[in-house]
Amino acid sequence: MTDTDATLARLGRSAFRRRFHLSAADRAYIQVRGMAVVARHTREFLSQRLAPARPQRDGRQTPWRGHPVFVAQHATATCCRQCLARWHQLPPGVALTPAQVDRLSVLILAWIQSELGSSAAAPPGQPTLFDGDRPRTDADGCTR
Repeated sequence: MTDTDATLARLGRSAFRRRFHLSAADRAYIQVRGMAVVARHTREFLSQRLAPARPQRDGRQTPWRGHPVFVAQHATATCCRQCLARWHQLPPGVALTPAQVDRLSVLILAWIQSELGSSAAAPPGQPTLFDGDRPRTDADGCTR
């Protein structure tokens, strides 16, 4: 089992992280644009929004939906510096190295690939992360 597989398995045991799934629109986006574009976006989002030692709007920099990478970031706990510290032992206040950005990109893309490989949608009656149009605070304390 690779480090990526082990991390995905650990994340899969979190009730909160298991709730995230690619929507039909996310899947269509990937089909039209291709994984190469999604991979580029993954790296760009991580480099711009999470790699700085003190990211702007930390804890709120990753939207809940609107791009497959955003959904994957929440599923893989790569959405804010607090989640990076808790799940990936990457301390806040220290800029991410290119190698760390690469490792997180691989994790996000592996999660997306696993979602694309699963034909099952989110189970019926699964709790949502939204209360109307207002997002709730996630299990790691990230407020969006």
